[in-house]
Amino acid sequence: MSFIEMNHIGKYFGNLEVLKDVTLHMDAGEVVSIIGPSGSGKSTFLRCFCELEKIDKGEIIVEGEIMASQPDGSRRAVYAAPAKVREICRRMGMVFQQFNLFPHMTVLDNILEAPRVVKGMKDTEILPLAEQLLHKVGLEEKRDVYPSQLSGGQKQRVAIARALAMKPDIMLFDEPTSALDPELTGEVSRTIKQLADDRNDHDYCYSRNGLCQRSGGQSYFYGGRYYSGRR
Repeated sequence: MSFIEMNHIGKYFGNLEVLKDVTLHMDAGEVVSIIGPSGSGKSTFLRCFCELEKIDKGEIIVEGEIMASQPDGSRRAVYAAPAKVREICRRMGMVFQQFNLFPHMTVLDNILEAPRVVKGMKDTEILPLAEQLLHKVGLEEKRDVYPSQLSGGQKQRVAIARALAMKPDIMLFDEPTSALDPELTGEVSRTIKQLADDRNDHDYCYSRNGLCQRSGGQSYFYGGRYYSGRR
């Protein structure tokens, strides 16, 4: 059994079918890039995986646990109990096209907030990891500044550290450099490539052409369909 299974995924927005019978499996520690033209369903697929969008057809299985399935004879997928879905989704971290940092919080507090709120951890428990992550993304000296004082590339590196603070088993990157000026994409790409090189049985799934060189395989989307290019 694969670490992640997305089987026969279908997704509609009104009458528009945006994902058409998409199946993708990933093993533990694997890195996969999802590539394709704008509007082909890449971002929607990632958002379905972590339940930011709900699938209409198919099934999602993570580490052997069913998040959503489509019973025989049913026209629509059925999700597991909300508590189970939340528990599975907590194993995932996601970095978006936009940085979505809290503007009223310092860099350090942006990283500490999710473990505080979601896991109920104390700052003394989280701080060593937060400092380690800031070092990993090269922003130790920015810990006490606010997002308005950062460049776009720095903001995205903070967003990466924030996602990693939850110690996810799976990391999803939705075109993390697309909102950056060309001269800033390199620093974010280098950070993500370093994470891929340092991974310890984490799964990484990218939606961005420029990161494919570190991938164990590439998944092509076109017109809402998936075409395997996996090695």
